[in-house]
Amino acid sequence: MLVTGATGYIGSHLVPRLLDAGHRVRVLSRRPERLTDSWRERVEVCRGDATDDDALSAALAGVDVAYYLLHSMDGRGDFVARDRRLATRFAAAARETGVGRIVYLSGLHPDGELSPHLASRVEVGEILLGSGVPTAVLQAGVVLGAGSASFDMLRHLTERLPAMVAPRWLDNAIQPIAVDDVLHYLVRAAELPPDVSRGFDLGGPQVLTYRQMMQRYAELAGLRRRLIVAVPVLTPGLASLWVGLVTPIDSGIARPLVGSLLHDAVRGDFDAEGVMGEPPGGPTGFNTAIARTLRDVDPGLWSRTLGVVAASVVATAVAGGLLTDPTSGWYRRLRKPTFQPPAAAFAPVWTSLYALITVSAAAAIADAREAGRNREADEFQRALLLNLGLNASWSGVFFRGHALVPAAATAALLTLSSADLARRAAPHGPGKAAALGLYAAWCAFATALSAAIAVKNRRRPRWSPPRPGRRR
Repeated sequence: MLVTGATGYIGSHLVPRLLDAGHRVRVLSRRPERLTDSWRERVEVCRGDATDDDALSAALAGVDVAYYLLHSMDGRGDFVARDRRLATRFAAAARETGVGRIVYLSGLHPDGELSPHLASRVEVGEILLGSGVPTAVLQAGVVLGAGSASFDMLRHLTERLPAMVAPRWLDNAIQPIAVDDVLHYLVRAAELPPDVSRGFDLGGPQVLTYRQMMQRYAELAGLRRRLIVAVPVLTPGLASLWVGLVTPIDSGIARPLVGSLLHDAVRGDFDAEGVMGEPPGGPTGFNTAIARTLRDVDPGLWSRTLGVVAASVVATAVAGGLLTDPTSGWYRRLRKPTFQPPAAAFAPVWTSLYALITVSAAAAIADAREAGRNREADEFQRALLLNLGLNASWSGVFFRGHALVPAAATAALLTLSSADLARRAAPHGPGKAAALGLYAAWCAFATALSAAIAVKNRRRPRWSPPRPGRRR
């Protein structure tokens, strides 16, 4: 058997299931070093890319069953066209090499017009079904398992947003399925007779809305009930940016996933159980599936991380506020450049920036810890504390020390530190990097403003308040 996409979530769980069922397994991977250590030595590894005809033909040679677990949702260009080319190439190679069966995991969808993501999934299934090779297209909705992109988006939104403004299509019907049940059907699909070439809808025993799934997850994870307000104006594009800011889901995956929620995802046929048999013990219920995932995740990590970061940011804001005195005689006597913003602008700007810093920094740190990169998380946290120290110290140097040139230098260091935070956040998503980039841009503006004030007032004597009994 050949498994493509073996470094992905489903593929990495499917391979050991096939091995345990007694099958010989071959995998095609661009990066074999990323294969799971526990089974890497038990499979035949073909290094190569599915876009390379020679590598693909070599991997498919002598294979009875080929699992197609590939997609191009990576945010780089037109994933619909790339998935079409990839499926067409795979279908032709499977036919030419005499593969006995193709098994493909697609998305559960209604009839009619679909989002680009679901429409592409359907098109890929049609291409494989039209290959001339017997094909089983298994169509699943939200897969419940730690590491599944659709489930990770659900749980991170629930954990990280106690209150949210959400699209109204969060009330569409969804039939989620436990990952163990999906794997059962994938393994059994390899045993289908040659005359079976068709699609099968997969789903768990319950139909829920996304809102209901979030509330149930919160309850099972020991979190407070979430406040969710649905609005009609939040488009998939805007929602995916929001998802990218507060969750570790890559924006290239978040957008099509969010788009797929525009539709109900409920089974239209129930043939899978009769043809391939029910999972051992019967279909897994939502609560049971969530209880299993909670063995592998820490739902309290976010709240702990946010608490530490928020406390640090609030302390910085309070210290800066106490040190700042725009009403002092010294400050009012300073000559200021024409691009000096009105005093009323600073409070809302800094409040917004502090909120962005808190959310994006906490998300980047929590994401790194979830991925097991504790050293990276610790380094980010130290860089953040250095940044917040520079932030507060600028107010002291400028407003209390009346040191204009050192204040400009401090602002420049703060800008560099803020840009470094944006750089560190970039691997965790463009939304987080963009939020910290706005902070860096404002600090750069503050540096230019501080430098301009220093230049305009370079010949003025240092001002001090009058002493009692002394004439000025």
